[in-house]
Amino acid sequence: MTESHAKADLLHYLQAAREALVWKLDGLSEYDIRRPLTPTGTNLLGLVKHVAGVELGYFGDTFGRPFFTADPPPWWYTEDAEPNADMWATADESREDIVGLYQQAWEHSDRTFAALPLDAVGHVPWWPEERRATTLHHLAVRVLTDTHRHAGHADIVRELIDGSVGWVKEKDDMPAGDQAWWAAHHRRLEAAAREADKG
Repeated sequence: MTESHAKADLLHYLQAAREALVWKLDGLSEYDIRRPLTPTGTNLLGLVKHVAGVELGYFGDTFGRPFFTADPPPWWYTEDAEPNADMWATADESREDIVGLYQQAWEHSDRTFAALPLDAVGHVPWWPEERRATTLHHLAVRVLTDTHRHAGHADIVRELIDGSVGWVKEKDDMPAGDQAWWAAHHRRLEAAAREADKG
């Protein structure tokens, strides 16, 4: 496999996760894309905001290719930001701005991939000094898995909001079954869990 094929594979699967995350916002109200649906506050728009920052940091700052050059970065992207600032959106941060920033991050990341070989060494400023040096390949795998992980979170959060499921837009990838079938399936799993707990 050539390096160009390896890069193409990494970018193909990263792009699939990017698009899945953004798609999970479609058709939802401002409230629904922002509301926390886990005890730790996981929400759809926050997931998109987080992965935008991840890409800008790992594929920008790490390789001396910062995205924020002319204008100062948003408050949540700075070292002084409060914990988890990148995991939720304030009322003043619009869906369009966050999704737009994420899409700009894709383009910025893709330019880094085009400009550098996979064995290019970068330095992650927020990692401990002794392991800051790493390669584009290492970070590509890291960001790819992180983005897919968060796309899985988005799958669950979206299902909790309105029952919508699936990985690809207009294709739910789920076994055929109406609402009654899924309710029976849920009851069957609940019964199996209770039975196992008795043992």
